[in-house]
Amino acid sequence: MPSQPPFSSKASLTIKRRIDAPPEKIFRAWTDPEKITRWFGPEQVAVLHAETDARVGGLYRIVARSPDGEQHEVSGTYREVVPNEKLVFTWTWRSTPERESRVTVLLGVDGGGTLLTLIHEQFFDEAARLQHEHGWNGSMDKLERAVLDL
Repeated sequence: MPSQPPFSSKASLTIKRRIDAPPEKIFRAWTDPEKITRWFGPEQVAVLHAETDARVGGLYRIVARSPDGEQHEVSGTYREVVPNEKLVFTWTWRSTPERESRVTVLLGVDGGGTLLTLIHEQFFDEAARLQHEHGWNGSMDKLERAVLDL
């Protein structure tokens, strides 16, 4: 009987968006703390603090508040940084540090804009994947609207 490839039970998601701005502007939106505060998180979520050190081995941290007043903190380490093209970083919520996942952001020129591909892998379970899918789609909606001001 042929051997089966290893099965990964870890859920993942991929979101693609075309944004009417050049990759350089989108890259800055992901790496400049002041810009992150203006688009990160789904509707009604306010970023209270963001810090980034966008280099391999550098850290980032984002603190946000949801409409119910609850604070959420996510942080991680940059694994790959290719200016205006690619970011790969770990993703860990302060409330569940044992559940580290990985985010890849790919930026490609698309006419006068950018094709952004976000891949989030290694979720703890399907429920976590669904929550992040909602959060990332909300963030991408805000990024698309905010890009002219970034």
